Amino acid sequence: MKITQVETFQVSIPLTKPFKTALRTVTEAKSIYVKITLEDGTVGYGEAPPTHVITGDSLASITYTINEIFKPILIGQSIVQLERMINQVKAAIVRNTSAKAAVDIALFDCFSQVAGLPLYQLLGGYQDTITTDYTVSVNDPEEMATDAQSYIDQGFNMLKIKVGKDEIENDITRIQAIREQIGTEPIIRLDANQGWSVKEAIYAIQKMEDLGLKIELVEQPVRADDIRGLKEVTTHTNTLIMADETVFTKEDARAVLETRSADLINIKLMKSGGIHEALKINQLAESFGIPCMVGSMIETKLGISAAAHFAASQKNITRFDFDAPLMLDYDAVKGGVIYDGKQMSFSDRPGLGIEGLQV
Repeated sequence: MKITQVETFQVSIPLTKPFKTALRTVTEAKSIYVKITLEDGTVGYGEAPPTHVITGDSLASITYTINEIFKPILIGQSIVQLERMINQVKAAIVRNTSAKAAVDIALFDCFSQVAGLPLYQLLGGYQDTITTDYTVSVNDPEEMATDAQSYIDQGFNMLKIKVGKDEIENDITRIQAIREQIGTEPIIRLDANQGWSVKEAIYAIQKMEDLGLKIELVEQPVRADDIRGLKEVTTHTNTLIMADETVFTKEDARAVLETRSADLINIKLMKSGGIHEALKINQLAESFGIPCMVGSMIETKLGISAAAHFAASQKNITRFDFDAPLMLDYDAVKGGVIYDGKQMSFSDRPGLGIEGLQV
C-alpha cells in the first residue's frame, strides 16, 4: 500500500468577525492543505495554517517544506510503515511544525482508513462526543460583553476570553463587564497569549479572585520562554494556570511538568508537529497527573477534525477548544467532525471522515 502522490493546495476563507488576541488580528483563515494518495486510491488529508507569531511558519515555508523536503521522503513508502515515515519527516528539518503536522495528519488519515476505523477509535476511542468552548476576541469591554452574551444565547456555556493586549486594569474591567452581562453560571477561561508580565499576571488573577469573577483557568499569562515566571504565577494564585506556547514538544512539557510550573497543558497539533508527538506529550502529562486541553490555531474543519479525533481518543484530555470552523464564512470541507452547536461528534467513516474539499 505505497504512497504514489503528495499534493498541496492553498485555501483562504474570510472570518465572519475579526479574531483579535494579544499577538495578532486575523480576518481570514489561510491554510495549506496536503493530499496524500495511496496506490489503491485511498486519500488522506492534512492542514497547516501559517501562524507566524507562534510557530514561525508561513504559507511559502509550509509549501516548500512539504513539496521539496517531505514529498521525496514519502513517495514509494508503504503506509503501514507509519512510525518510520513520521520519524523521517521529523528528522528531515528542524522546527517547521505546521508543515510536519499537515503531513502527519494526512498519514494518520490514510493509516486509519487502511485499518478500517475512524481515527479516534484507532488512537484509543475514549469517547465519541466532546464539547467545545467559544472564544471572545479582545475588544472594548462593552463589545466583548455583547459578544459573550451572543455565544451564550447560541448555547455555549464555556467561553474563552482573550486578554493581554493593553493595560492590566482594562483586562479586569473586560471580565467584570462580561460577568455582569452573562452571570456567574457560564464557565470563563482567560487566554493572555503571553501578554502579561509576571507581576501583572499575579496581580490581575488575585484581583479577579477577590472580586469573585470565577475564572476557571488562565492560559499562557507570561512569555513562552519564561518557565520560571510561569511557575511564579502558578505558585502565587489559586486559579488554574495552563501552559500553551511554552510547550511545543515532549521535552518542553517535561520542563514544565518537572518544575510544576503549570497546572494544565494545552496541546496543539500545529505546535507539536502532529498527532505522533501530541500523543507523547499527553502521555507524559498524564504520568505527572496533569490534565491537558487540545486547542487549535485559526484552522478550517480539516485540521480541527484531526485535533478532535486525537482529543476524543485520550482520557487525560479533559478540555476542548475547537471553535475556529464556527468563525468562518463558509465550510471548505465535506465530512469530518460534526458540529451540533457546542457538541462535536464523529461519523463512522474510517480515518478523519473527510469526503472532499472545496478548494
